[in-house]
Amino acid sequence: MDINTGSKINQLLMDTDNNGLIFSSWLKTQGYSGQLQKQYRTSGWLTSLSQGVMYRTGSKLSAYSALATCNLQTGSKYRIAAHSALEYAGFNHYVPMGKPTLSIALCPTKKRPSWMKDEMFDFVFRPFYTEAFPTPEVIVKEQEHGLLYVSSPEQAFLECLLLAPKYYDYMDLYYIMEQLTTLRSDVVQRLLESTKNFSVKRMFLYMAEKAGHYWFEELDLKKINIGTSKIQLVPDGIYSSKYMITIPKALNSNEG
Repeated sequence: MDINTGSKINQLLMDTDNNGLIFSSWLKTQGYSGQLQKQYRTSGWLTSLSQGVMYRTGSKLSAYSALATCNLQTGSKYRIAAHSALEYAGFNHYVPMGKPTLSIALCPTKKRPSWMKDEMFDFVFRPFYTEAFPTPEVIVKEQEHGLLYVSSPEQAFLECLLLAPKYYDYMDLYYIMEQLTTLRSDVVQRLLESTKNFSVKRMFLYMAEKAGHYWFEELDLKKINIGTSKIQLVPDGIYSSKYMITIPKALNSNEG
């Protein structure tokens, strides 16, 4: 290896996350030609994960680092969402069995990235598609070598409801709702006014009222359109005339 090549690989190692990803398109903008990248792979410095995506050979890949480096290097905005965002913020009820999942919100026009190979990371990626929130409430976390986008706790819980009951049990979600004592009523108000998903709005309001949170009293319910048609969220449930939805029996009987 000549001095120039050695200098560039040392610079690359300083500029990238040991547990993240390295994108060929980004490397080219940093002055690393396709030929030089190939030389790094041949020499064993880098390993290909998928087309145009590499990582440092021997690295233990982190899902968080992968997302952060991908967002920064490619301009993507893959977002940690739903229960994963709540867990990131310190709210947790689930005790995962085996490898935990990481919920990622994708725009419907985006496909699941080919690099999200579950066996390579410390999480199993669970991407889902949504346009339920026209103006997402997102927290941006700057990492040393990347950017993490995380749904706010207010939006994250709504995303959980969006994925229930397929991925989340309503009773489990209610236990999480009981923990959400510090949600911001102004953020909740904006999200509930802007989303058109009546099922999510109604179940959120039902749970928030049942949990007796102070911020629920600060909401202007007259400005939140919950529709007029009855919605059956679960079979063989209890009908709530106030919110026009069927509630799981266990949730209805829970004393809160």
